[in-house]
Amino acid sequence: MKGKTIAIIGGGPAGLMAAEVLSASGCDVTVFEAMPTFGRKFLLAGKSGLNITHSEEYDTFRTRFGSATARLRPALDDFPPQDIRNWAQGLGTETFVGSSGRVFPRVMKASPLLRSWLRRLEHQGVRLMPRHCWIGFENGGYAFDTAAGPLLVRADACLLALGGASWPRLGSDAAWVPWLKARNVRIIPFRPANCGFDVAWSDAFRERFAGSPVKSVTATSEAGTIQGEFVISRHGIEGSLVYAHAAALRDQLELTGGAALVVDLAPGRTEGRLARDLARQDRKASFANRLRKATGLDGVKAALLRECVPDASLLDAETIASRIKALPIPLLRPRPIEEAISSAGGIAWAAIDETFMLKQLPGVFAAGEMIDWEAPTGGYLLTACLATGRAAARGIEEWLASR
Repeated sequence: MKGKTIAIIGGGPAGLMAAEVLSASGCDVTVFEAMPTFGRKFLLAGKSGLNITHSEEYDTFRTRFGSATARLRPALDDFPPQDIRNWAQGLGTETFVGSSGRVFPRVMKASPLLRSWLRRLEHQGVRLMPRHCWIGFENGGYAFDTAAGPLLVRADACLLALGGASWPRLGSDAAWVPWLKARNVRIIPFRPANCGFDVAWSDAFRERFAGSPVKSVTATSEAGTIQGEFVISRHGIEGSLVYAHAAALRDQLELTGGAALVVDLAPGRTEGRLARDLARQDRKASFANRLRKATGLDGVKAALLRECVPDASLLDAETIASRIKALPIPLLRPRPIEEAISSAGGIAWAAIDETFMLKQLPGVFAAGEMIDWEAPTGGYLLTACLATGRAAARGIEEWLASR
């Protein structure tokens, strides 16, 4: 590989991982990044504790990628979660497994890992070029807008690692879509993933409870029944439990025009027991007191019940109990993709061969979120970005060697 020139466009985890692999093989690697610094979305994800990967059994882990599971599996098999932990350790970042099974750096930040990573890349001879915004193909090369003026780059191979369409202010703005479409590369429209949803809250409920967490509940959708918590927002619902159901709810909204997240407000108690305890309450007491004494529900949980079942105080004990155990929160629409943690859609798998090369553009490869896959939060997203970056780098090596 010595002397082979590689242009990597996009300085997030996928692009940087590819740069590490290719520079270690002797390639002359340059990473072009539109933003002033590298890994900006990576850093944002690490502000509240970076989920670097997940510790669950690998046979389960690799099923978390929906319809893209089969295509991602070879890349994941070549760089599974334990390898990622070892890689981070090699950069001086010790990791630990949290109570949820998620893997975090002990320092609970992304910045030390990123700094060490960039130092390694520079030591391996990688040129890091921030403020170089790709503006399309031109004259057999890649055109960039830079502070010093236009730049045309030609290379033996190119990796596109430009991200999806979520958090565009951090660089993932999908501006590249028209340029690939013009080259007959099939693109699946982007949709929000790991997102919140709009709910038609009453003004009174919104004003009083926006920002309140709803803790110790389970929620059910086509994705299954999952325990956790979520947050009431001014627009609707947000949080990790909502994100776990987001793909299923989004797809149902698109398919039928309606969807609801079904919440069990009292997962530790049976419907029968709730009904019996409610029936024993004095009907002369206020509904709030009856509900609190019989079920333990008060605050935001009690308000959520009354918001979604306005006539709850008039219902019999059995019906109230059934609503507590399965409370549908009707959803209007996903929040805008600009707010989503990640996105579904992007380059269709049919447009990419097994080495992550674009079939319509020999010598041009793709990795990371710009390909059509999605995954839940909890380390799955970052793992797949790193794994596809590594797999695409191997693909570039294979393609260059064949020439």
